[in-house]
Amino acid sequence: VQLVESGGGLAQTGGSLTLSCAVSGNIMSIKRMGWYRQAPGKQRELVALYNWGGDTTYADSVKGRFTHSRDNAKNTVSLQMNSLKPEDTGVYLCYGSLRTPGTWTWMDFWGKGTQVTVSS
Repeated sequence: VQLVESGGGLAQTGGSLTLSCAVSGNIMSIKRMGWYRQAPGKQRELVALYNWGGDTTYADSVKGRFTHSRDNAKNTVSLQMNSLKPEDTGVYLCYGSLRTPGTWTWMDFWGKGTQVTVSS
Protein backbone atom coordinates (compact mmCIF):
# COMPACT_ATOMS: atom_id res chain seq x y z
CA VAL A 1 0.00 0.00 0.00
CA GLN A 2 1.31 3.43 -0.93
CA LEU A 3 0.10 6.98 -0.76
CA VAL A 4 0.76 8.70 -4.06
CA GLU A 5 0.85 12.49 -4.07
CA SER A 6 0.52 14.86 -6.98
CA GLY A 7 0.43 18.61 -7.36
CA GLY A 8 2.53 21.16 -5.57
CA GLY A 9 5.13 23.35 -7.19
CA LEU A 10 5.83 27.06 -7.19
CA ALA A 11 3.32 29.83 -6.54
CA GLN A 12 3.43 33.52 -5.81
CA THR A 13 2.09 35.07 -2.64
CA GLY A 14 -1.67 35.16 -2.90
CA GLY A 15 -1.72 32.37 -5.44
CA SER A 16 -3.25 28.91 -5.35
CA LEU A 17 -2.13 25.32 -5.62
CA THR A 18 -3.90 21.98 -5.33
CA LEU A 19 -2.46 18.80 -3.87
CA SER A 20 -3.94 15.34 -4.32
CA CYS A 21 -3.22 12.02 -2.67
CA ALA A 22 -4.45 8.60 -3.71
CA VAL A 23 -4.22 5.26 -1.97
CA SER A 24 -2.47 2.73 -4.19
CA GLY A 25 -3.06 -0.90 -3.29
CA ASN A 26 -5.71 -2.87 -1.48
CA ILE A 27 -7.08 -1.57 1.78
CA MET A 28 -10.00 -2.51 3.95
CA SER A 29 -10.81 0.88 5.41
CA ILE A 30 -9.54 4.37 6.18
CA LYS A 31 -9.62 5.90 9.64
CA ARG A 32 -7.96 9.22 8.92
CA MET A 33 -6.30 10.82 5.93
CA GLY A 34 -4.81 14.21 5.39
CA TRP A 35 -1.75 16.39 5.09
CA TYR A 36 1.23 17.41 7.15
CA ARG A 37 4.02 19.75 6.14
CA GLN A 38 7.64 20.23 7.08
CA ALA A 39 9.51 23.44 6.52
CA PRO A 40 13.31 23.62 6.62
CA GLY A 41 14.53 23.60 10.21
CA LYS A 42 11.05 23.09 11.61
CA GLN A 43 9.12 20.17 12.97
CA ARG A 44 6.48 18.42 10.94
CA GLU A 45 3.08 19.99 11.55
CA LEU A 46 -0.50 19.11 10.83
CA VAL A 47 -2.14 21.00 7.97
CA ALA A 48 -5.48 19.25 7.56
CA LEU A 49 -6.74 15.89 8.70
CA TYR A 50 -10.01 14.25 7.81
CA ASN A 51 -11.56 11.67 10.09
CA TRP A 52 -13.34 9.41 7.65
CA GLY A 53 -17.04 9.95 8.07
CA GLY A 54 -16.49 12.88 10.37
CA ASP A 55 -14.96 16.32 10.46
CA THR A 56 -11.76 17.84 9.18
CA THR A 57 -9.24 19.40 11.51
CA TYR A 58 -7.24 22.33 10.16
CA ALA A 59 -4.18 24.06 11.50
CA ASP A 60 -5.06 27.55 12.71
CA SER A 61 -2.58 29.01 10.25
CA VAL A 62 -4.48 27.66 7.22
CA LYS A 63 -8.11 28.03 8.33
CA GLY A 64 -10.12 29.97 5.80
CA ARG A 65 -7.46 29.54 3.13
CA PHE A 66 -7.08 25.79 2.67
CA THR A 67 -9.90 23.36 1.94
CA HIS A 68 -9.59 19.63 2.32
CA SER A 69 -11.82 17.34 0.31
CA ARG A 70 -12.10 13.63 -0.28
CA ASP A 71 -13.52 11.15 -2.74
CA ASN A 72 -14.71 8.20 -0.69
CA ALA A 73 -15.21 5.96 -3.70
CA LYS A 74 -11.70 6.53 -5.02
CA ASN A 75 -9.94 6.72 -1.63
CA THR A 76 -8.38 10.04 -2.51
CA VAL A 77 -8.03 13.36 -0.73
CA SER A 78 -7.21 16.78 -2.07
CA LEU A 79 -6.02 20.00 -0.53
CA GLN A 80 -6.99 23.26 -2.23
CA MET A 81 -4.61 25.96 -1.06
CA ASN A 82 -5.61 29.56 -1.68
CA SER A 83 -4.14 32.90 -0.60
CA LEU A 84 -0.77 31.26 -0.24
CA LYS A 85 1.88 32.87 1.93
CA PRO A 86 5.66 32.39 1.96
CA GLU A 87 5.32 30.68 5.33
CA ASP A 88 3.31 27.94 3.61
CA THR A 89 6.52 26.81 1.92
CA GLY A 90 7.58 23.28 2.76
CA VAL A 91 7.31 19.64 1.88
CA TYR A 92 3.72 18.49 2.11
CA LEU A 93 3.25 14.87 3.08
CA CYS A 94 0.11 12.84 2.68
CA TYR A 95 -0.77 10.78 5.73
CA GLY A 96 -3.21 7.94 6.15
CA SER A 97 -4.29 5.69 9.00
CA LEU A 98 -5.39 2.61 7.09
CA ARG A 99 -6.35 -1.01 7.62
CA THR A 100 -4.98 -3.48 5.11
CA PRO A 101 -6.42 -6.91 4.21
CA GLY A 102 -5.74 -9.60 6.76
CA THR A 103 -5.16 -7.19 9.62
CA TRP A 104 -7.34 -5.73 12.36
CA THR A 105 -5.10 -2.86 13.35
CA TRP A 106 -4.71 0.62 11.94
CA MET A 107 -1.35 1.40 10.40
CA ASP A 108 0.21 4.75 9.57
CA PHE A 109 1.25 5.39 5.98
CA TRP A 110 3.09 8.38 4.58
CA GLY A 111 3.61 9.62 1.06
CA LYS A 112 7.02 10.65 -0.19
CA GLY A 113 6.11 14.33 -0.04
CA THR A 114 5.68 17.08 -2.57
CA GLN A 115 7.39 20.45 -2.48
CA VAL A 116 5.37 23.64 -2.22
CA THR A 117 7.27 26.90 -2.61
CA VAL A 118 5.61 30.28 -2.26
CA SER A 119 7.62 33.26 -3.40
CA SER A 120 7.15 36.71 -1.93
